[in-house]
Amino acid sequence: MVHLEQGTVLSLIEKDGVVKGVKYKSTAGTELETFAPLTVVCDGCFSNLRRSLCNPKVDVPSCFVGLVLEDCTLPHPNHGHVILADPSPILLYPISSTEVRCLVDVPGKRVPSVANGDMAKYLQTVVAPQLPMQIQGPFLVAVEKGNIRTMPNKSMPASPLPRPGALLLGDAFNMRHPLTGGGMTVALADIAVLQRLLKPLHNLHDVSSLCEYMEAFYTLRKPVASTINTLAGALYKVFCASPDQAMKEMRQACFDYLSLGGVFSSGPVALLSGLNPRPLSLVVHFFAVAVYGVARLLYPFPSPKRFWLGARLISGASNIIFPIIKAEGIRQMFFPSTVPAYYRAPPVHSIKGESGSE
Repeated sequence: MVHLEQGTVLSLIEKDGVVKGVKYKSTAGTELETFAPLTVVCDGCFSNLRRSLCNPKVDVPSCFVGLVLEDCTLPHPNHGHVILADPSPILLYPISSTEVRCLVDVPGKRVPSVANGDMAKYLQTVVAPQLPMQIQGPFLVAVEKGNIRTMPNKSMPASPLPRPGALLLGDAFNMRHPLTGGGMTVALADIAVLQRLLKPLHNLHDVSSLCEYMEAFYTLRKPVASTINTLAGALYKVFCASPDQAMKEMRQACFDYLSLGGVFSSGPVALLSGLNPRPLSLVVHFFAVAVYGVARLLYPFPSPKRFWLGARLISGASNIIFPIIKAEGIRQMFFPSTVPAYYRAPPVHSIKGESGSE
């Protein structure tokens, strides 16, 4: 039987290093406590509960400025659009038959003030001229209406501190830049892994054995999570405008590579959607883009200057992807089967049919 209780969680209840439950405030304003053998913490990107369950290293590379455009016709109806603008990308996608959500990426932790009109001026003078003509009108109307929302874009590698009685999920545990919209894909894939691990269990009260067993979760989730996390971080850095000519070439090479169609577009899309959770495939496609960019530079007349620019392109690509891979964990990402937790079996006395009751 499932009992649903709505409230605001204030803190975890811990005793002797074991999470026993939560203290929360009910909708009536009363502070209450509830207890369970396993507490799943998933309180989002602004989590105030994760500090004792992981080592949070939160980065804020940019902020999204959101608007809803009314009576807007996109260049390709019923499709999402990424505008490679300066200084960073702009996302557009339909949310109804007449409305389009626009997310303008603004690099840095601070954005122009909405209250004093600086944001509206920025959107009108810097962003609007870079949009397709058919979108500029609805965009400027939306800016004039003033219903502008901002949200920090956060990135945080998964760095768990296993604690008996508790488990982290969702943005409270792991975040990536939302450019690729991968957050829900990772969260749902994590839930699927967790469900498979918990399914054979009948008794969750041996918290120390359960905690050791659940360490497998952090390894088994890696193929999907690390692929989407790495792709999100790498694409954002590639799509941002740069004064470096090598990075300009990388940006154009990425666009042209995807435009080739076939495996050159279906491959990255499969990685993006979580249908191909293979980090090695991601690395292959990423450096294929870099090699393609070098080939574009050298064809048809190679020169020392173009060779040097090509070398800088490869170096820039490496500087983008390798730090992200390092943060994700090279061993868990590419060689999960070498991690002992990968083979953890459920505690024998916790398996259904082994506890003497069903």
